[in-house]
Amino acid sequence: MRVCLTIGFVLLFAASGWGMQQDTVRKQSDSLYLHASPIDRILHEVVVTGTLKEVRRMESPVPVEVYSPAFFRKNPTCNIFDGLQQVNGVRPQTNCNVCNTGDIRINGLPGAYTMVLIDGMPIVSSLSTVYGLSGIPNALIERVEIVKGPASSLYGSEAIGGLINIITKKNSGAARVSADVMGTTWGEWNADLGFKVKAGERASVLTGINHFNFNRRFDQNKDGFTDMALQKRISVFQKWSFDRTANRVLNIAARYFNEDRWGGQMNWNKHFRGGDSIYAESIYTNRWELIGHYQLPTPEKLLLAFSFNSHQQDSRYGISSYNAHQRVSFAQLTWDKTIRRHDLLLGLAARYTYYNDNTPATGSPDPSKMGLQPQRTWLPGFFIQDEITFTPKHKLLLGARYDYHSSHGNILTPRLAYKWTLNDRRMLRLNAGTGFRVVNLFTEDHAALTGARKVEIMEALKPEKSFNVNLNYIHKLFTSASSELNLDFTAFYTWFNNRIVGDFDSDPNKIIYKNLQGHAVSKGLSANVDFTVAGGWKFIAGGTYMDVALVENGRKTQQLLTEKLTATWSVSYKLQQLHLDIDYTGNVYSPMRLPLLGPLDPRNAYSPWWSIQNIQLSFHRWHAVEFYAGVKNFLNYTPAKGNPFLIARADDPFDKRVQYDASGKVMATPDNPYGLTFDPNYVYAPNQGMRFFFGVRVSIQ
Repeated sequence: MRVCLTIGFVLLFAASGWGMQQDTVRKQSDSLYLHASPIDRILHEVVVTGTLKEVRRMESPVPVEVYSPAFFRKNPTCNIFDGLQQVNGVRPQTNCNVCNTGDIRINGLPGAYTMVLIDGMPIVSSLSTVYGLSGIPNALIERVEIVKGPASSLYGSEAIGGLINIITKKNSGAARVSADVMGTTWGEWNADLGFKVKAGERASVLTGINHFNFNRRFDQNKDGFTDMALQKRISVFQKWSFDRTANRVLNIAARYFNEDRWGGQMNWNKHFRGGDSIYAESIYTNRWELIGHYQLPTPEKLLLAFSFNSHQQDSRYGISSYNAHQRVSFAQLTWDKTIRRHDLLLGLAARYTYYNDNTPATGSPDPSKMGLQPQRTWLPGFFIQDEITFTPKHKLLLGARYDYHSSHGNILTPRLAYKWTLNDRRMLRLNAGTGFRVVNLFTEDHAALTGARKVEIMEALKPEKSFNVNLNYIHKLFTSASSELNLDFTAFYTWFNNRIVGDFDSDPNKIIYKNLQGHAVSKGLSANVDFTVAGGWKFIAGGTYMDVALVENGRKTQQLLTEKLTATWSVSYKLQQLHLDIDYTGNVYSPMRLPLLGPLDPRNAYSPWWSIQNIQLSFHRWHAVEFYAGVKNFLNYTPAKGNPFLIARADDPFDKRVQYDASGKVMATPDNPYGLTFDPNYVYAPNQGMRFFFGVRVSIQ
């Protein structure tokens, strides 16, 4: 962290005397923070996520971070979930040592507060946030846009902490044939295949196929459990695009995703699934998605967008069965209209969610059956947004959304944004808004399903509400020596009401869920520095300080699994004569509070400072072929270091030898000296140690 901040201050100091001359055009950019030309790349890149319409990124009142596939190729991963570990302020969090479920956190907030969109549609939500994020292949991605802070005024529920919009490739810009195959010394194999064909004179079809296979059992920490869940998954994506008069939009895309994953005791096989002799967590996932955009044939710009997804999960957590089915239908009609200085956007939206499982959430007393009272939720609403241009340097955006929730009634979420362009290199943005979220407990919190803790819901849970304000400053500097420095600073503050938290501390045998009798706060500072130097060097560094805390009865408590300081970096160098690129990437995290099982638990209450660092070499002598290889986690860091164990009672996962006193509390015995029950949720970092990787990319235009 100190190294990254030092680099940033040195660069800032050095830049103070630089001129503002135009840079020369470079061949390639790694993220849209790093652009090839100050005119063509920095000022004219188009984004859609912040305002739901295509605008130049530098003209948008809402700060949008944009990352291209080249940025993620600096540290190649098998899915976008792992790839986001290189984005400052965004952290993929693993939540279970056994099945490796995870979520994506923005500025320290739990993953359930992050909305993940595909082409602007709310495809990844609720049930699919648990395992569906792993199935989004990198090969489909044109770019990733990230907005930090509530976006509920445009996107509704679940966008309370921020959103990630994964924009897939346009058929017109995709390669005719592409392939990316990667393997690691751990036995992971990932293949991304893509091809594009014409379907008549006015249509084109883009198809992408992803297959991931990991079938080797590792137990390097010697606890009798797999260090990484075994996985087999396949994802098939297809997008149809049609040429229409006046360049009106019409495209339809569909994706099928299937995954079989399990983690558990090393001698487990499917014969033991759901039994009480050998423990494992086995999850079958079957998922369909449909996305469409249709611009109406009218003089006005009217766009109809729709999506549908069906997600089925058949899972066993030891002897606990969790079977769930969710269907989400969504439709939205927007009208984009400019009247003098007013750039208006009006929209009508409706979402229908069907959810059914075999837990008390849907009223079934029989765990072997699906619920007797499936949840059917209607969420119609409308929104209006007005972007007012007072002068070329001053813009004000006002917006509001009204939704009617079939269970919770009327919900209003306003927003405000102001942009002050100081000059063509400096900009200040102020954003404020509210958010809301309706919780689906069992779909979002893995801890409610695993381990021996009893789940206790104290009350009828109310929707969470938030208020957010952030201030963003951008400064771009160019030199006559073809060097470029981009600085981006943000201060953020979010206040939560009715925050729903799992209480792991009051009773080591329970997880108690209730609305917080107080409030929660997430605040902090974030900085990004991009520095491109003539001669082939490129530096990216980012750091975030955040204070995420719960305040109840005058007592402030740090949120579990939340660091105060985090940093990411990337150092790249091009050896042009050798056609070789070298990338050194990494991240570092400060200590975070961890969930213990009681006062006798010998595991560390806080994680240490920890870091994952990687090196990659890429060879691209031939235009259509690129070879790459490197080492991941070369420091060989795993959370087992410094801890007596990670999984509590790994030798007794069904708690057959645990003894309880008259009040139901676990007793300390010679066989159980720490008074623990089985629990796999003590995890903050990946269990994978150092491993080598190698791969090849082919692209035929």
